[in-house]
Amino acid sequence: MIITHRPFRFKKSHLLTTFCLFLFNPGFSQDTISVSDFGLKPDTRENAVKIVQKALELCRTKSKPVLVFPSGRYDFWPQYATEKLYYESNTDVIPLRRCAILIEDMKDLTIECMGSEFVFHDRIQPFTIDSSSNIVIKNVNIDWDIPLTAQAEITGVTDNYIDLAINIIESPYILEKNKLVFVGEGWKSRWNGVMEFERESKFVSPGTGDSGCLGGGWSNYNATELKPGLVRLNYQFKRKPAAGNYLVLRHSARDHAGTFITGSKDITVMNMNMYHNAGLGILSQYSGNLTFRNVNCVPNPAKGRILSGHDDGFHYSNCYGQITVDNCSFLALMDDPINVHGTSVRIMEIKDEKTLICKFMHDQSIGFVWAQKGDTAGFIENEAMNTFGSATVASFKTLTPELFEISFAGPVPQSVQVGDALENLTMTPDVLIKNSFFGSNRARGMLISTPGKVVIENNVFESSGSAILIPGDANGWYESGAVKDVIIRNNVFNDPCMSSMYQFCEGIISIYPEIPKPDIKKPFHRNITIENNEFHPFDYPVLYAKSVDGLLFSGNKIVRSTRFKPFHYRKSTFTFEYCLNVKLTGNLFEGDVPGKNISLINTSRASVKVDKTQRLTIDK
Repeated sequence: MIITHRPFRFKKSHLLTTFCLFLFNPGFSQDTISVSDFGLKPDTRENAVKIVQKALELCRTKSKPVLVFPSGRYDFWPQYATEKLYYESNTDVIPLRRCAILIEDMKDLTIECMGSEFVFHDRIQPFTIDSSSNIVIKNVNIDWDIPLTAQAEITGVTDNYIDLAINIIESPYILEKNKLVFVGEGWKSRWNGVMEFERESKFVSPGTGDSGCLGGGWSNYNATELKPGLVRLNYQFKRKPAAGNYLVLRHSARDHAGTFITGSKDITVMNMNMYHNAGLGILSQYSGNLTFRNVNCVPNPAKGRILSGHDDGFHYSNCYGQITVDNCSFLALMDDPINVHGTSVRIMEIKDEKTLICKFMHDQSIGFVWAQKGDTAGFIENEAMNTFGSATVASFKTLTPELFEISFAGPVPQSVQVGDALENLTMTPDVLIKNSFFGSNRARGMLISTPGKVVIENNVFESSGSAILIPGDANGWYESGAVKDVIIRNNVFNDPCMSSMYQFCEGIISIYPEIPKPDIKKPFHRNITIENNEFHPFDYPVLYAKSVDGLLFSGNKIVRSTRFKPFHYRKSTFTFEYCLNVKLTGNLFEGDVPGKNISLINTSRASVKVDKTQRLTIDK
């Protein structure tokens, strides 16, 4: 059965009930502050930034403050926004971030938005939560009038040109040297990427993905304006999109998160529709015990948009404690809905037996206070990716945004070499992702890299690439976190999964650490259970696993779909590479499932136990 998920919608009855609680509950009244007390009224289009700052200052004088926004529209402009230096994970490095609503060094604060629309202008960060605890943000819609991504309807397609209809109010543009350049509130940005979405289904057009829906060399077009809002792209495109479909026209930098949570704990976000942002949706780093309920990164239905977020939906970097994602939706993002990982760093110098000089290797992940005294660091041999020891951190010292000095309570392992990597084993969360919908986004559904306990259950996946990717590396993205305990159960993987190709998409579930020289005796990941799920593959690869010790695929239902044409180069239902202790049992196959076979690559036949009733062919 193919099912879908409906995102959260605010109900007037719910908002009225909530407001009455604040008005008549004595426990709330003395600590409740309304922005209207400071003269800020909804629907005036005035800049709310300065007034909200004043209201937050008053909140500091209350024991359990509740800041209320009466229902309506509030606008936030960069003028008066607090500008701070933040190194934000997987985000472009810029001198200062503009923080519209900065919650810093606060505790026990609730922001009740009553279903209001928070509309942002220019490049800005809506919410920033810094060094705070027990913070709740709820009942809010976040959007931009002029988004930092554009879209167009394809109105004509020929061998020599494509015509695009662009909403010039929402996405004003100019032509410079015959190229399409978008202009906004204080910025100008050239079109540099493109995705095609089907008109009716709203899926990423099958077989396109990062390979390009316009084919190679598409950026050599010459643009002419036929009339305002109608642009002709003159070029013999190697692939022609379908007339009536939509193109999401990617431009601008990834420079501000929608919500940035750093150095904080016990944070709850609930009933939030994040229709757009200037980078990652909700970015959490070096924070713990994070809960997201009814939070949706989806297009704004009132504005008829195809696009939603600029990049990832929820991004968790070097977090700890419990992460819970419950009843959330993700659709039409330009990167992965959820990414959970640590940050590995390279050892550049062994200063003495207790002290190392290390470097952040990815240019979008620098400047962190990577560890604190008492944290546990693991030592990773970067070719086989084996963790060969650990030590307790005694001190951490920043040298430059890229380099730091770290000392340990005792000597580092004698086998440590320059070029090896470190990971912070303390900043590794447990993760629960449930009851959520992963629609057709640019890339995968979720990326999971943490040794904590991970449960992924009762979700629906329609991602255009792999639904679930379990990666890990100390050589490319430097996103660490070999998994140790993962359960994937009671999910539905619909047939849009794997309809386009992206990096690391080797199966609907792809377990793909980047290991230069895998060691069969020391697999990277371990203890992964995939049980009682429903898959609807149209192509061969359902599960690909590399370097796993302990993999159970049990009680799953695999039902053939014929909606899309198979294209993947892997021709096996299951592929196991450098794996140990694999078991397949009690799975049900319906229809002419492609392959019904197992491919073993550097994996012994004795390491794979297959229930005879499965009737799977094992390819040598």
